[in-house]
Amino acid sequence: MALKLVEEQAPAGYERLVYIEDEEVGLRAFVCVHSTVLGPAVGGCRMWNYATLEDARTDVLRLAAGMTNKNAMAGLGLGGGKSVIIGDPRSDKTEALFRAFGRAIESFGGSYYTAEDVGISPEDMANVAKETAYAVGLDHGAHASGDPSPFTAEGVFQCLKVGAKAVFGKSDLTGRRVLVQGLGHVGWSLAEKLHAAGAELVVSDVNPEAVERARASLGAEICPPEQIFAQRMDIFAPCALGGILTHETVAQLSARLVCGAANNQLLEPSVAEELLARDCLYLPDYVVNAGGIISVAGEVHHAGPEYRADRLVQIAGRVAQIIETSRKERKTTIQVADDMVAEILAEAAKVDALAG
Repeated sequence: MALKLVEEQAPAGYERLVYIEDEEVGLRAFVCVHSTVLGPAVGGCRMWNYATLEDARTDVLRLAAGMTNKNAMAGLGLGGGKSVIIGDPRSDKTEALFRAFGRAIESFGGSYYTAEDVGISPEDMANVAKETAYAVGLDHGAHASGDPSPFTAEGVFQCLKVGAKAVFGKSDLTGRRVLVQGLGHVGWSLAEKLHAAGAELVVSDVNPEAVERARASLGAEICPPEQIFAQRMDIFAPCALGGILTHETVAQLSARLVCGAANNQLLEPSVAEELLARDCLYLPDYVVNAGGIISVAGEVHHAGPEYRADRLVQIAGRVAQIIETSRKERKTTIQVADDMVAEILAEAAKVDALAG
């Protein structure tokens, strides 16, 4: 068999890092299991045309750790993991590639479940599922939950309104100038919700067809990607790749609120301090974008739609609690969220130790 799995040395604090390759089908991928303290690791698969293997490795490590935080905060009884496939999602997809990836996921024996992320569709995941029982976010099956993107967008939208109330005094978005960066499945769904809510919509994406569609159907203003931080905006909703908030970009940011679906939006933790100093409320990405993983968790646990609905509603309340604690304790919102996650994981580890 052409499929190769190479165990790499996982960094401190991580459980497992595996490089996957199948030359016959053009598969190059990484799977990272960050933590299974709370349960099997769950996190989507991203397909991206990374410039180097090191870029892909760095991304999967960051994303996997973020999934531990996200799943812990959402109370899903799941650990954190992630996978990335190196390739252009517009041209490199084949059934054989995804089936080979599925065989690799099956070899983890249920310690890691994969699902859709950037560049991956439910159709792609259906091909993965032909080779493994540990692919979720499926359209068909006894417990299928479908594309998680709309649920992610709904959670972000509800949190954005909570943030707007905290910053502007009311949750009404009428006339608020909101810039959505990234018009993939989640970004597009969020843009539709913002348009319906009366926001003044500005969109940016590297795909000219996506932004033209937004201009035509949503009346959105188009912003070239290189001019995002020069734009006047009330709210910034990053829904593309991570690392967008740096000391340099934040210095140019006019928004009073940042709330978006992208993972790992802060290039480094100290950027949160700068946002706070500039009186810009940052809502931690792994809290606000949990709608998709909540949907997927229902599939993993074989739970009904009530499971998803109940937990989706709780996201906005959690954000309101984080904002309140941040203001009371004069901490950044990400500090508050990280402290909450650390407490959850420490308690679970203590229980495991006693049980062992």
